[in-house]
Amino acid sequence: MEDLKILNEKENNLFKRKEIQILVKSKITPDYTEVSKLISEKLSAPEENIKIKKVHGRFGSDDFTIELNVYDSKQDKDATEIKTKKELEEEKKASEGEAAAKEAEAQKEEAKAEDPTKKEAKPEEKPVEEKKE
Repeated sequence: MEDLKILNEKENNLFKRKEIQILVKSKITPDYTEVSKLISEKLSAPEENIKIKKVHGRFGSDDFTIELNVYDSKQDKDATEIKTKKELEEEKKASEGEAAAKEAEAQKEEAKAEDPTKKEAKPEEKPVEEKKE
């Protein structure tokens, strides 16, 4: 991305965000991650507070219009924006991974706690041989 120009910037106090339109000159269609990094550097806002709504380019042109919202905080963004299926699945996988890690740790702790009690409860007994007459 070579050139970045802000076309329109509007403050929306109701949703605690800035609605921005940007014109970018680039040889290829800009990627969402590249755009969010560039915007976060330009506007000094964290990437997690930026929601890119649309990247629009015209056929044969190097100009791309990008519409995005910059929120005051991540909580404001989560409360306002509708999450896509992909975002929901990523969060679900992350939470399942954390839950699985916690369960594994709990099982290890239980195993450690049970081992000393088993040794104390079962003293070694020698087998008793039966006497035959």
